[in-house]
Amino acid sequence: MRPAEVQPSSRVVHHPASFSGAAAAPPRYRRRVLLESVVETSEAVAGTRSRRAKTEALRGLLVRADPTEVESVVSWLSGELSQGRIGVGFRTLAGLDPAPAPSASLEVSEVSAILDALANTTGRGSAAARRARLEALFSRATAGEQRFLVRLLGGDLRQGALEGVMTDAVAAAAGLPIEPVRRAFMLSGRLSATAVAAFEGGLDALAAFRLEVGRPVRPMLASPAESLASALTELDGGVSVEYKLDGARIQVHRAGDQVWVFTRTLRDITGSVPELVDLVAGLPCTSVVLDGETLALTDSGRPRPFQETMSRFGARSERELLLHPYFFDCLHLDGADLLDVPLSDRLTALDRVASAHRIPAVASPLPDLAQEHLAASLDHGHEGVMVKSLTSLYSAGRRGRAWQKVKPEHTLDLVVLGAEWGYGRRTGYLSNLHLGARDPDGGPPIMVGKTFKGLTDELLRWQTGEFPLHESHRDAHTVYLEPRLVVEIELDGAQVSTRYPGGVALRFARVLRYRPDKSAADADTIDAVRALLPGSHVRSDGLP
Repeated sequence: MRPAEVQPSSRVVHHPASFSGAAAAPPRYRRRVLLESVVETSEAVAGTRSRRAKTEALRGLLVRADPTEVESVVSWLSGELSQGRIGVGFRTLAGLDPAPAPSASLEVSEVSAILDALANTTGRGSAAARRARLEALFSRATAGEQRFLVRLLGGDLRQGALEGVMTDAVAAAAGLPIEPVRRAFMLSGRLSATAVAAFEGGLDALAAFRLEVGRPVRPMLASPAESLASALTELDGGVSVEYKLDGARIQVHRAGDQVWVFTRTLRDITGSVPELVDLVAGLPCTSVVLDGETLALTDSGRPRPFQETMSRFGARSERELLLHPYFFDCLHLDGADLLDVPLSDRLTALDRVASAHRIPAVASPLPDLAQEHLAASLDHGHEGVMVKSLTSLYSAGRRGRAWQKVKPEHTLDLVVLGAEWGYGRRTGYLSNLHLGARDPDGGPPIMVGKTFKGLTDELLRWQTGEFPLHESHRDAHTVYLEPRLVVEIELDGAQVSTRYPGGVALRFARVLRYRPDKSAADADTIDAVRALLPGSHVRSDGLP
């Protein structure tokens, strides 16, 4: 029998706990899960490349968890804190040195309550208070638990339980179909909140998630197309062909006079982009959610370098560099949610509210007109075109190939795994990059090649200063990194190779730019690399 239903959008409130033991607990449904079990599951997930084995390990832990523990377990095994920032940095963690406990005793609920307390510790003396709480926590943790906590609190937990695997595990543990879980995750933006709803309210609680203006929706993504002709053939003509801009993804929300602007990773940047806020506030509507891109332009109207656009996301003012929005989708308008209507209807709504700011597009073009639109996009300094089925519904991530991106050159977003010290004129600089593709089954990135081409002197200086901040270890020739940084690589294709574990290597790879708007979870998969092999029939999105 399931416990009473809770509101799916609310976070579980943990009961207070002291450092010496848990306070009065809510009624128990099963034995409390120890932190040790979370650590063991993390290690099991990291120790296998099998998606099925990962999912089963996660499911096995989740079915043992009390409903009040689910949010924490899902968050931690996804490498996140449900509390968000808690004011603990690397310097604080590095200074902790309590002797490890001889045996495991910490419960998940206790640790979560301590993290809640850390997040709420503010004001004068807060640094010392947080340190004291951490010392108390770490003194009760075993050596393995201490290592896990350091990596979790430091943002370096990479055990491989990525979103797709964890979503499968939540559905399996709750005994629910996968699609309602995926949809609820798209609308909530938080897998932990989705898991709580799945366990405590089942399908009814998942169905209660709705598009909420002011809460970002996880974005729909495109898969690479082999060519414009192949995309038009596969989507059978009923398409929108749109410029693919060299900008940054944004999602804007408005409810009355209140406006929010979010990045592709759902980060709120409203305070950094007042010109976008003012523009959205002036649209002829009362409520709206728009999906699009933004970029800075030169005086001649051509796009500025991507890094200049991204620099605005952390700024407090325009600094004389204005961002221009180009919208390509409308997810909500004046009280009506549009996620489940065809793209053709969503574009009609977009034209109604923001036609002056719509991305250049042509609907259902003949091949010659589509080719002309691609040429015009490139001539204006953009990357290519997007080809989108006009019947497609809005679905987070790369679920299928209803949206396809067409670019004249092959590019991949890859994870930087390390860099070798340069020689000659590059002596003293970190130069030759080790590149990895994302494992779609949640394992660590899979190395697919190296490159030092395309690195300017400015990038060499930046890498040499930045990479040690992400260092995991080093040897005499190479600094190895935690998988955090994403770089966009241009290449001529791929070739079969026994040198790298994925059996494939990049051909003539060169650095285009770094992607601070993307995390390792947004990098291209090993399947996308294999799809570039001559004569390959591998699906680049990794789906059957």
